[in-house]
Amino acid sequence: MCTLEKHGDVFVLTLTGSSDVDEHRFGPPAIDSILSAIAKAKAEATPGSALITTSHGKFFSNGFDLAWAQAAGSRTGARERLHYMVESFRPVVAAMMDLPMPTVAAVNGHAAAAGLTLALSHDYVIMRRDKGVLYMSEVDIGLTLPDYFAALFRAKVGSATARRDVLLRAKKIKGEEALRMGLVEAAYDSEEQVAEASMRLAKQLAGRKWAGEVYAEIRKSLCPDLCGVLGLDMRAVVSNSKL
Repeated sequence: MCTLEKHGDVFVLTLTGSSDVDEHRFGPPAIDSILSAIAKAKAEATPGSALITTSHGKFFSNGFDLAWAQAAGSRTGARERLHYMVESFRPVVAAMMDLPMPTVAAVNGHAAAAGLTLALSHDYVIMRRDKGVLYMSEVDIGLTLPDYFAALFRAKVGSATARRDVLLRAKKIKGEEALRMGLVEAAYDSEEQVAEASMRLAKQLAGRKWAGEVYAEIRKSLCPDLCGVLGLDMRAVVSNSKL
């Protein structure tokens, strides 16, 4: 589940749970909640808006709710539930790519699998240096990558070596290494510093007062393969009143 608050021009989407050790897993209710929050931010966007996605506690998100899938009671049922989550999450990534404002992921804990995918769907990722890892667990747990996960990594992770280490080696990556690999914009020593840096960056970006529709189209133009997999159209937008 999640909440959406607005601080000046900055929307803050917070993944929520029952405690500080909640893994913020993405089951159907959580996915629906995130989609609703993104839609609300988009509906209320103005030139100069920005979005931060964050959480509290040990986990940013540990990915899909595999316990819910396994609770189906059969292998067929579990696979059907997993497929349902994968396809339900596709619109979340699409909505982030199409959001008419700059986006910042404030990753103050572990971000794994779909949790890391959500983080990388943002324009900027800021994480903790002292705690938390980035981790794609699929090869470890015996699952192939959804097509849009793979397209996102091709679009957002420029180094073939980094993609290999994240996806084929299932390397657990801490802040300094994530920074060197180009996975994150910056790494800080505490949750408070991550929050402050993310808000500072979001306010700087919001202060540019860019036309959101133009911003979203330029973002999509940088990731044509990903947008193709997500079914997102790209179009020319002119917001300059002199043209």
